Formats: sequence, structure tokens, C-alpha cells
Amino acid sequence: MPHVVVKLWPGRNDETKFGLAKKIAQDVADGLKVDIGDVSVAFEEVEKSDWEEMIYKKEIKDNMENIYFKPNY
Repeated sequence: MPHVVVKLWPGRNDETKFGLAKKIAQDVADGLKVDIGDVSVAFEEVEKSDWEEMIYKKEIKDNMENIYFKPNY
């Protein structure tokens, strides 16, 4: 606890994902005052053509009350 999932379009290499995961994990650990060893970060790639239906409509638009940093689209 906690577990963070980053959903994004395909195309980033493992080095980029690992670097971002380390930054996210550190920020989460600092912000929630937990040990960084208690944080996990995953990446789920979603095709650009599926983004609106699978992610935007279901996870963002229909879930705005739980979105603390909203997109500009």
C-alpha cells in the first residue's frame, strides 16, 4: 500500500518507465509518509484508438469526483 497505476499510450521504453516509476514512488512515499518500499507502481499501455472509450469515458469522465488532477481535454 499504496499501488499506483499509470495508463498511457504504447511506445515508452523500459528505462523511461522505470525512471518515472522511481519518481512517482518517491513522491507518493513522501506525500503519504510511508516507506518507499511499501509503494508499487505499474504501467498499463492502452492503444490510442481505445483511449477514449476504455479510459476517458469509464475512468475519467464518469469518475470526476475521484480525479484530483484533471486533464485539459
